[in-house]
Amino acid sequence: MNLAVLHPENPVFPNPNSALKQPDGLLAAGGNLEAKTLISAYSQGIFPWYEEGEPILWWSPVERCIIRPKKLYISSRLRRLLRQQRYTVTSDLAFAAVISACAEPRSGEGTWITTEMINAYTELYCRGYAHSIEVWQEDCLVGGIYGVHVGRVFCGESMFSKVSNGSKIAIAHLLQWMGSQGMTMLDCQIVNPHLMSLGAQTLPRQAFLDHLNACNNQHLQWNFNQTSVDAW
Repeated sequence: MNLAVLHPENPVFPNPNSALKQPDGLLAAGGNLEAKTLISAYSQGIFPWYEEGEPILWWSPVERCIIRPKKLYISSRLRRLLRQQRYTVTSDLAFAAVISACAEPRSGEGTWITTEMINAYTELYCRGYAHSIEVWQEDCLVGGIYGVHVGRVFCGESMFSKVSNGSKIAIAHLLQWMGSQGMTMLDCQIVNPHLMSLGAQTLPRQAFLDHLNACNNQHLQWNFNQTSVDAW
């Protein structure tokens, strides 16, 4: 099967089910990162992921990693930390700082969050489609996550921690708030042990797409509030 190559100015995405099996989920190359392109991609269950020097690559894996708000698993250690309220959690107060922190190289590795990606998601943020969750220790940003809001789904892009459990605190507050607002799932894209420890599960691609299509037009306002200690 040949990989679809998208027009640089007017990209039209192929059916996500036509994605390659190896590498899993690779759907297309090319196109652009303009706001309308990204909005179209996310509404179809497609996301960009590539490294500096590569063409833009678009993905829709056969198994999608998701966390449902009611399935969030909070360990006893994390629960104690949340109840202590040593951190303040906000949203959209420091989007630029969150995405910049997520873009920092980790463990000697490079980063896939290029300057082009930062600019693209910052534009989505300015248009009200992308959001960030920030974890603060006094005035210091110590954890966070950013992503794209599609209907009743939040598509998480990346997260970071500068203290132990910093990103888990962000995800826990995000999912508690999502559940209170009637949002249905956090799209984590690809499985990793960090996410599985929070109750992540996998959905077959078609099941994920069906759910996304069903709630695409049920867009909810983003009015995040820090969860009360009583919730934990």
